[in-house]
Amino acid sequence: MGVRAMSVEAVVAAAGRGHRDDEIRPGTGGPAGNAALTAWTGLVLLALFLAELVTLLDVRGLLSWHVVVGTLLIPPALVKTGSTGWRMIGYYLDRRPYRRAGPPPMLLRLLGPLVVASTLAVLGTGVTLVLVGPVTGRRSLVDVAGQHVDLLTLHKVSFVAWAGATGLHVLGRLIPAMRLTVLRPETAGPIPGRVARAMLIAATAAVAVITAVLVLGLAGPWRAEPRHFHRRPVAEVGYPAGTLPTVPRASSPGPVLSR
Repeated sequence: MGVRAMSVEAVVAAAGRGHRDDEIRPGTGGPAGNAALTAWTGLVLLALFLAELVTLLDVRGLLSWHVVVGTLLIPPALVKTGSTGWRMIGYYLDRRPYRRAGPPPMLLRLLGPLVVASTLAVLGTGVTLVLVGPVTGRRSLVDVAGQHVDLLTLHKVSFVAWAGATGLHVLGRLIPAMRLTVLRPETAGPIPGRVARAMLIAATAAVAVITAVLVLGLAGPWRAEPRHFHRRPVAEVGYPAGTLPTVPRASSPGPVLSR
């Protein structure tokens, strides 16, 4: 398939004009139930993604919210990765319902691994930063072209990659997701497994909130010293880790002799 054909296919699907025959099966709903779960989870992630972007307007002032929202993203991101992975496995293992439904547009298939990899990178580096603290987080891991690369830098770079890949993914899947969820016509009828999907999403939300509270409690050093986002610790400017430069005290002036 050429680039032009792939682009047309992606645009048609993004506009909601492409048709994928998601078979409805008893129990979990089959491909249709899988698509509904993925769509609902995707909308939750979109809301959290936009909230995380808002915290970037003032990271130092909104640091606690940045940590909380970033942590809230983890459980639904894992659920969405699992639901899309399940569909992909079903398709490539030649399970009839998923094989008949067909794959997503080629461009989205190529974008998928980047979305997953960047998501794992940004969330993984974010949690690691909270665990290791600001001093270790700003400690150089490797020098590239004379520039220090630390864990905080990796988090920022992975966030940029994640925002770009996720933004393209949202453009390609937002309208189809809306038509599977809030814009789904009542005449289409319910998809089996709706209660199970709702319970899974509720459980995911509960786990996300509990995890966010725990992680926020561990982020005390970052919240206490937000200046580390902009200043490199003393250990990174030529002094051994754990030591401070000795600043000689000014000698006190002697007594002033009255004339």
